Amino acid sequence: MRKPFGVKNVCEADGRYVIRLSGPADLPYGFGIRVLRNSTPDSRPEPVSPQDRPGSALAHAPHRSGDRSLHTPRGARNAGRYGRSGTLPPVPGRSVLHFTLCALCCVLFALITWQVAVDGPLAGLDVRLGDTLRRTSPPAAVAELFADLGNLAVALPVLAAAMTYAVVTGGGREGQGARRWLPPVCAALALVLTGVAVTLVKVWLGRPGPPGGTNYYPSGHTATAAVAFGGAALLFSLTARRPPYWPLPATAALLTLACSAGLVWRGYHWPLDVVASWCLSWVVLTGAVAVTLRGLGRSPAPPP
Repeated sequence: MRKPFGVKNVCEADGRYVIRLSGPADLPYGFGIRVLRNSTPDSRPEPVSPQDRPGSALAHAPHRSGDRSLHTPRGARNAGRYGRSGTLPPVPGRSVLHFTLCALCCVLFALITWQVAVDGPLAGLDVRLGDTLRRTSPPAAVAELFADLGNLAVALPVLAAAMTYAVVTGGGREGQGARRWLPPVCAALALVLTGVAVTLVKVWLGRPGPPGGTNYYPSGHTATAAVAFGGAALLFSLTARRPPYWPLPATAALLTLACSAGLVWRGYHWPLDVVASWCLSWVVLTGAVAVTLRGLGRSPAPPP
């Protein structure tokens, strides 16, 4: 029968604390010291680093019996789709961001429209800025080429090709059956609603343009380019089998910016005309994306 042992924490002269054992003892594993047999009160245990002990890789791991479940549901959670990386919960920040951008676009569109209607100081600054930009225009052929991107003869075939591709491919697994028609229909309705809204505002304000005449606010070419190219990017993003998706909306944004710059350089529109069309097009496209993704049973946030 083994004799009981005593453990005492003693402070040495140099300020270190050591453990003194009285009597022979075999301590269980895990105390962080190597205990010598037949220890005497004057014997000093040798400290051992946890990395030097056998099985140190599991030294800091939580231990549990094999028949007990985890205390937290971490083991039962799925980190995303099989074969893909993802976060555990859905990310709500993306929907909030798009809603905030839509609200800002609506406020900016209302502010610009008010200044144009009352011929305020912002409208006067817009005229001076347009004259300056026309003087810094690139060659006329380049500016005209950029401005023509907003023609229906250019933008409409791009959207029609994307709609045809979406119908033929079915829009992925979620687009089988009648759902394959939902994305093309939403893209077409977005273009139609944008044209109606632009026409109504043009007739209501009747703003004069740089070449003369009226009904230049907002820019119809800019709105057509933004919605047509943006809708095509949406349709191709829904049918793409592998990421990344960002080159599609980035290309649509670059084409829209090129069209806007060409319209201002050639003197077809004032700068605020194209800015107002950006705001209107963003709101329409965001609504079309939300309706499309909800109809397909996906997250209401647009694809990245």
